[in-house]
Amino acid sequence: MEEEKQHDILEEGEIGTTVEEEEEEEEEEQEKSNPINGASTESFFDAHPWPVFRFDIPPRRAYHFAQQFRGGSNPQNFLKSVKWSPDGSAFLTSSDDQSLRLFYLPEDAYFNTGKLEECQISQDSYSSALTVNEAEMVYDYCWYPYMSMLDPTTCVFVSTTRDHPIHLWDTISGELRGTYRAYDAMDEITAALSVSFNTCGAKLFAGYDKHIRVFDVHRPGRDFEQYSLAKVDAGSLGIASSIAFSPTYSGMLAVGSYSQTTALYAETNMELLYVLHGQMGGVTQVQFSKDGNYLYTGGRKDPYILCWDIRNTVGVLYKLYRSSESTNQRISFDIEPSGRHLGTGGQDGIVQIYDLQSGEWVSGFQAASDTVNCFSFHPSVPLAATSSGNRRFILPGNVEDSYSLSDDENCASIWMFSGSREVEDDLAKRE
Repeated sequence: MEEEKQHDILEEGEIGTTVEEEEEEEEEEQEKSNPINGASTESFFDAHPWPVFRFDIPPRRAYHFAQQFRGGSNPQNFLKSVKWSPDGSAFLTSSDDQSLRLFYLPEDAYFNTGKLEECQISQDSYSSALTVNEAEMVYDYCWYPYMSMLDPTTCVFVSTTRDHPIHLWDTISGELRGTYRAYDAMDEITAALSVSFNTCGAKLFAGYDKHIRVFDVHRPGRDFEQYSLAKVDAGSLGIASSIAFSPTYSGMLAVGSYSQTTALYAETNMELLYVLHGQMGGVTQVQFSKDGNYLYTGGRKDPYILCWDIRNTVGVLYKLYRSSESTNQRISFDIEPSGRHLGTGGQDGIVQIYDLQSGEWVSGFQAASDTVNCFSFHPSVPLAATSSGNRRFILPGNVEDSYSLSDDENCASIWMFSGSREVEDDLAKRE
């Protein structure tokens, strides 16, 4: 019966291992492992040591992408975000033309990071390897947390779009692996506004209006667990706009809401632990520190990223400024792999870097001429990605000028920071 059951699950689109493989893995070592392919998290981090970023030296633009996001069926297309894959081999971009584009990182970026030259922005460095065209506006997307190019079965990501179920995409073939469908009281499909895998990658959490629905990654379909976000003592949390899990396997998750609040829950039973108030606008992003003790939240039309100590949630620990007070765009920030610094864009096109130990500004650099709506650190080499762009409205009688964009507007760029190799070279020269 177990073998027949396992076979049925795989036919439905499961991306897990077989029963025989799981038994072999359990006999080898008792350690935290990838639930999809059994890869040890410890061996993963040993193979990918934290990169060293030097922020006292301005970064160089190593790769640039702009032309392929322009023209086509949506001449007013603009980028919305960019996200690195967990293994750092590729990155995904989301744009207003309802498309997700996959770019692979060249080998030179790994082995000759410090020797990469400044690229020209008059043309794209290379074309996307894969384009996934959704039918409606993309609300959110995320990588499978144990994605590795060494195991094609893990090369997947999920996306959620307006009026559609959650899609599980294969990054190798571009095919749809499966769908996760939620229905409302009228038995009609309702779209998730945010998606996130839990820390071990076995569950998919999706945010809806006043509800969180939890899907089993191994069982695509309409089966899910539903939890209400409307608590009598805390008030309704409204639309769940962002979900993040503590990276320390503590079983805690944070849910940001457009009602200007962030709530922390226990993953096992979605018990409400804390409710954080203080964001001036609707919360658009929540992210834990690498040690899981701090939570960072950002909001719409809110110029400050708030830092919370989840061990003492009486008040905000400190605030980090970014230029976002007059835009409705979602502006995403990211934390350095070592956990020491945070980087964020802004509507002024400048990326700001902050020291998370002190909350003080460290440096900044001009990344684009328009809004930098996303900044993301590479997980294993001193690189970072930015995406820029904003909606432009066509003025009557000035159509041609409205489409005229400079090379550093509505673009994605990969930035090369001086890293550990440069530090070692400097020390050698001083000696």
